[in-house]
Amino acid sequence: MEISNIKNKILGNNRISRKEIQFLWEHADDKTLQEFAQVTRSRFHDPDECTYLIMAIVNYTNICVAKCDYCSFYRLPHQDGTYLLSFEQVSEKIDSLIGYGGRLVGFNGGFHPKLRITDYAKLFSQIRTRYADRLDFYEMTVAEFMFSCKVSKLTYAEGARILKESGTGWVTGGGAEVLDDAFRFRHSPGKYKVEDYFDGQKAILDAGMGSTATMVIGFDETLEERLNHLERLRDFQDETNGGLASFLCWTYKPWNNELGGNEIETGEYLRWLAICRIYLDNFVNIRTSVLTKNEDALDGLLFGANDFDLPTEDEVTQKAGATISIEFEKILQRARSLGFEPRKREPFAINTSKQPAIRTIDQTISATQVTLN
Repeated sequence: MEISNIKNKILGNNRISRKEIQFLWEHADDKTLQEFAQVTRSRFHDPDECTYLIMAIVNYTNICVAKCDYCSFYRLPHQDGTYLLSFEQVSEKIDSLIGYGGRLVGFNGGFHPKLRITDYAKLFSQIRTRYADRLDFYEMTVAEFMFSCKVSKLTYAEGARILKESGTGWVTGGGAEVLDDAFRFRHSPGKYKVEDYFDGQKAILDAGMGSTATMVIGFDETLEERLNHLERLRDFQDETNGGLASFLCWTYKPWNNELGGNEIETGEYLRWLAICRIYLDNFVNIRTSVLTKNEDALDGLLFGANDFDLPTEDEVTQKAGATISIEFEKILQRARSLGFEPRKREPFAINTSKQPAIRTIDQTISATQVTLN
């Protein structure tokens, strides 16, 4: 196998196989991965285009019975330090985001054994009423949705219908980590199996709500487990005709939890972003993680990403060692220094076209060279 043959496939807008993407990971240098990722990116986005959004992740409860060994946030129901925020307490956190100019709130809690799907629907409905026409929301994660359906003794389709009828528009792909059953057995055996996860996410899409794809790297996962995640995700995107609006990859933070370890270097993260852009050819939007890599995440724009969040809070990752900066202009300047002009977007106003931009091979190569120089 030769890199030149893979390059010709990419320039010809042909799909890269699993063996080929593994070969690139193992043998391509950083410059080659940048070039290939930028060519793939340019099918959907202008070379100097990037978008961002100011948002917060509100953690409304830390009570969780999943017992994932990589989590620094959760507390079991009987432990000290547990909390379940009231509607007013959640609203206080949301008001802080508005003060920073934010427009999107994501919600992320845990596997709370007493919260039914109707409890979530009620809370989110109250929040939408209070902040009507001012904010948009990602209301819980796929993993939380699945657990709540099981606690409520409802099918995923029934749970999704309840959320949809209450007004929920989006449920994020959070809780995916590494979608490989061997990995899940080692680290989160009480959570779910991979196909169960996709069953839950498909029910969300079938009910008419939106969702996203996520991945976390840097635990102890093998290359095969990472590739299993990408392969199954690409298949699901094919099966749902591009149903997931975006893909976000971030890095595991190893502090204050049972698993421990060391955080992977930014260079490895950037190379994996490029692999994701090249292989996930049916995702228009690949997003880089300022939450876990701070302003260094903006280098991900050179490795195929086109969008990013500027977070104001997320206790889950902060407990594990993430640091959040509200010096947004400094972060945006990093993007400009790399040749991108960042544009603040509205929530969900990302490029969701399923058709690549029409470009000749010469135009694609030229655009890539401009970006990389």
